[in-house]
Amino acid sequence: MDAYLHCLSHTPLVGFVDPEQAVLDEVNGVIADARRRIAAFEPELVVLFAPDHYNGFFYDVMPPFCLGVGATAIGDFASAAGDLPVPAELAEACAHAILNSGIDLAVSYNMQVDHGFAQPLEFLLGGLDRVPVLPVFINGVAAPLPGFQRTRLLGEAMGRFLNTLNKRVLILGSGGLSHQPPVPELAKADAHLRDRLLGGGKQLPPDERERRQQRVINAARRFTEDPHSLHPLNPVWDNRFMSLLEQGG
Repeated sequence: MDAYLHCLSHTPLVGFVDPEQAVLDEVNGVIADARRRIAAFEPELVVLFAPDHYNGFFYDVMPPFCLGVGATAIGDFASAAGDLPVPAELAEACAHAILNSGIDLAVSYNMQVDHGFAQPLEFLLGGLDRVPVLPVFINGVAAPLPGFQRTRLLGEAMGRFLNTLNKRVLILGSGGLSHQPPVPELAKADAHLRDRLLGGGKQLPPDERERRQQRVINAARRFTEDPHSLHPLNPVWDNRFMSLLEQGG
């Protein structure tokens, strides 16, 4: 196996709450450079680790980790929509290998994913359907959350499986650093929101989804004016964490 690792933050705010043009140009330039490096690598398989924001996973059943044997992107916040090209037999073999490693990995043959999965495939590969992909959900929103140790063990088990393949594998991580997105909390939910968090939110009517997305956009706009309206950013921690990754720590 030849492997190439790349991480990319995702955000629902692209095109809705953008930074000043100079920053946007810098970000787009970095993404374009990454896209060129990935194209030169010519991946035959993508393994994509990403979270969800109560669009595909809910409190009726909230696994810490889940591998999609089949997956569809919902197209929230103007991201790409459609089926992901998951090689089902390979995904099943991957699931068996990871379970045999002692990691309790859930599987879904009908996984629903949002912009957290769609954006890296769009921005780095040009679309959802360019390269076969194994989508791996990591719960990063709904408490109780899996810890770093267990998540690392999942990654190690995945690495051992991928090492058995004679393929060029692009490993993508999609997430964020020290931010707290304005997602609801079950403990503070009213009856309607509780129903949505328990699974009723999987197939939202278009008008309700639009209202939900607008609330997120409005919260982001408030945050640009008042950084204390949400959990504050911590650039010192962010840089320390990225330095550890760079050093292989």
